[in-house]
Amino acid sequence: MTPDITSSQNPRIKQLLRLQTKQSERRSLNMIVVEGFREINLAVISGFEPVEIYFAPEVGNKTDFDQVAKAFPKVYTLAIEPFSRIAYREGSDGLIAIFRPRYLTINDLVFKPQSVYMVLEGVEKPGNLGAALRTADASQIDAVWLCDSPIDLYNPNAIRSSVGCIFTVPVIQTTSQLALDWFKRHEVDTYAAALTATESYHNQDFKRACAIAFGTEADGLTPLWLNEADKQILIPMRGKIDSLNVSVSAAVMIFEVMRQRNFR
Repeated sequence: MTPDITSSQNPRIKQLLRLQTKQSERRSLNMIVVEGFREINLAVISGFEPVEIYFAPEVGNKTDFDQVAKAFPKVYTLAIEPFSRIAYREGSDGLIAIFRPRYLTINDLVFKPQSVYMVLEGVEKPGNLGAALRTADASQIDAVWLCDSPIDLYNPNAIRSSVGCIFTVPVIQTTSQLALDWFKRHEVDTYAAALTATESYHNQDFKRACAIAFGTEADGLTPLWLNEADKQILIPMRGKIDSLNVSVSAAVMIFEVMRQRNFR
């Protein structure tokens, strides 16, 4: 297979680099970069619009390439030099693709009885978001609400750390106030994870529609959530530290919700 692109100075390679490193470029062109067979395949089967795909046959698996390439209107093969320049991580499977992003709003949500929502307020680290999205996918909750967060949803680190779950889970980016208003309007029970709480998470009844909000490790949730949520809850801590990573806390509580519902 003779490569279509052999130089790392090729304009397409330069554009891929800009898309990887600059949020402004991703926004202005309405494009995101996705690496690896698993992540690309999840984006395709989740209905994200494919734009173009790049394959390095020297390091990639042609069977994987053939499976996903048919979804793309534009396909390019790369020599190892330009691929090495744009490969954002190890284990890219010789595959890098461009998709159109999907930005959901509150209006895109359809409320269902017994829905489960994870709320992440003020989360700043793409790695934490990605890890939380893996929990959201594994538990098949209805949506993740990213409230008052500066994170670029399709930051390459968020995509990588989510192992593609960023494409399988609905993510709503909004403000905490709008989220709380929506939950109250739909009679969703709201819980604020807080170190100051006196009730443990495992003593709650999570069988109704519910939303559990988590803040940052440094600051926790804002007073808005602490004051307006229906209840504050905590994870009992027995050691010397007083908090868990936000993605770990989310996993502990969300899977308690699933356990109470017999993982249905």
